Amino acid sequence: MTPHNEADKDDYADTVLLPGDPQRAEWMAQTFLEAPRCINRRRGTLGFTGLFRGKSISIQATGIGVSSFLIYAHELLDHYGARTLIRTGTCGSLTARAKLRSLVISQSAQAESAQSGQVFGLYGPAGPDPALLASSRAKAVEFGIDHHVGLTVCSDIFYHPDGRARFADARAQGALAVDMETSALYGISEHFGARALSMCVVVDNIETGEQTDYSERQALFTDMSRLALAVAAES
Repeated sequence: MTPHNEADKDDYADTVLLPGDPQRAEWMAQTFLEAPRCINRRRGTLGFTGLFRGKSISIQATGIGVSSFLIYAHELLDHYGARTLIRTGTCGSLTARAKLRSLVISQSAQAESAQSGQVFGLYGPAGPDPALLASSRAKAVEFGIDHHVGLTVCSDIFYHPDGRARFADARAQGALAVDMETSALYGISEHFGARALSMCVVVDNIETGEQTDYSERQALFTDMSRLALAVAAES
């Protein structure tokens, strides 16, 4: 176990899906995994391991933002020996193309600024594992999932005094969406020589102010969960 995780050393599978929300982690495990067992309840940040298509897969919540994410990702990679991390999160769209409820797969991620979305100089810029990215694109088409692949932005600041204007440069570069963890995922995974991929459901639009209702969010995660698990099963 670690200061933040009560699981035994061999409780986690080599491949771990990483939603931010503990309720989403529980829902994913109970909905999609065969014989899921809860292996971590510490701080309410739930973790589960079960089978999907005969393969052992874990799901671990990470909380909100780079700082929280890095604690769980570091311990999974360093202490528990995870080798593949797939983020299954939410994001805000920065373009009309990425509509509410569609899926954004991050082909590359950049920090919002020198103060927000950084990984504190510990890890350099990095991207997804090419094979995981290719698999997710092919399976998204196969499953008929409305999806987009491209640049995403990572931010630690949810309530910002500059509002949507803060993303003007990112939008000019063609960024599709903003989330709060992906740059950390890619950086720390490369540091540990692990494979990583981030996919997020669009739950609001930064430009228009549109947003989904929280009550529907679990239902929104069905396609993303199916896709992430299909990719994980072949990783």
